Amino acid sequence: MKHQQSSMYVDLQQYQLHLRRLIPLQQSLSPILFLHGALENGRIFYSHSGKGLACFLADQGFIGYCADFAGRGLSQPQLVTGFEQNQHQVITRDIPALIDFVYQQHQQPLTIVAHSWGGVLLAASLARFPELISKVRAKIYFGTKRVISVRSLERKIKIDWVWNRFAPWLGKKYGYVPARQWRLGADNEPTAFLSDTINWIKGAPFADITDGFDYARAGQQTPWPPSWHFAAVNDTLLGHPADVQHFMQETGQQQSKYTLLGRAQGHLQDYDHISMLTHPSASEDHFKQINQWLLNLGN
Repeated sequence: MKHQQSSMYVDLQQYQLHLRRLIPLQQSLSPILFLHGALENGRIFYSHSGKGLACFLADQGFIGYCADFAGRGLSQPQLVTGFEQNQHQVITRDIPALIDFVYQQHQQPLTIVAHSWGGVLLAASLARFPELISKVRAKIYFGTKRVISVRSLERKIKIDWVWNRFAPWLGKKYGYVPARQWRLGADNEPTAFLSDTINWIKGAPFADITDGFDYARAGQQTPWPPSWHFAAVNDTLLGHPADVQHFMQETGQQQSKYTLLGRAQGHLQDYDHISMLTHPSASEDHFKQINQWLLNLGN
């Protein structure tokens, strides 16, 4: 590894958000904030052995900050009965606090990389608080969709039954969704957060579940920084290419760069929702292209 890792915390009083900081050993380029999706944590982007996109970019000189949302990963406290958080809090409080924290560390605009649902929350936060955009130099989305339009047996099992019915039942029973224990995902989820996602996934308007703020309308008027959306050929449900493109249009980001990751498109693998970030080939493939794109944006 050509970088060092350490942990930092952003104190939001009721809870502390964990950031895994990756510092390059040699040159230091601009900072990158990484935001994970649902049922996971910041480890989707890094490992202690140096694998993952954040590690790859740190070895190229980019300073990385991999966030764990409240109750996930190494954030404190862990999810327990009585610890509650909804999407509104993440959009209006946590993401702005993370952006401000990283910006304050370096006094320069940061790149934000988001996986899956983390990208929905990021777009909502920036659309709602356009003053944050001066602190963002670019953003990269992996498999980010808001609505799941796919009709398939896989959808019926994973979304209609597990996500929309079984997971909320678990949430009522335990006080949070113990996804790790039930092998539904890499990390647990707050019950209120889960129920907010269900409304959007089903196709409810892109408006705040708590106060009705219209994110779709705000997005159309947002001066987005340079953006790159990735979809994967074998992502058949959680970030289907058609749903990724719909999200781009809905948020007024259709001018963004869009890449479909698959062998027929000239890539080394037919990637899926997770392997686009975790496959060993990725570092010889689109990770290199991302590094070059960020360098071309200027530092």
